[in-house]
Amino acid sequence: QVQLVESGGGSVQAGGSLRLSCVVSGYTYSYSSYCGGWFRQAPGKEREAVATIYTGAPSIYYADAVKGRFTISQDSAKNTLYLQMNSLKPEDTGTYYCAAELPPSPPGTYCTGGYWHPRSGDWGQGTQVTVSS
Repeated sequence: QVQLVESGGGSVQAGGSLRLSCVVSGYTYSYSSYCGGWFRQAPGKEREAVATIYTGAPSIYYADAVKGRFTISQDSAKNTLYLQMNSLKPEDTGTYYCAAELPPSPPGTYCTGGYWHPRSGDWGQGTQVTVSS
């Protein structure tokens, strides 16, 4: 059974940092490279991609709004995705979701071309990030 379990959200003041973690478990993602990433949704807004990665290659995408401040990484041994968020701003407030999906073969730019939004993949339950000014 596939499970994505996030942790690490919380409330911080502007300029602070948080580190989100997502443990990806299940046979589907244990033996295959996959698209992994972080999405966020603010109240009244659509869910948007923040940072995505293809676990089989050094390929990463960042939304313009977070470039230079956020870093996505993976620990393959622990099958865990991370999102290090520095210099947080009030506009970073929202619910952050971890997602994973097997890409087509070959993956090309599917995972990190800036347009990946899982249709048949898996999502975590979300973790709240609140940044106060």
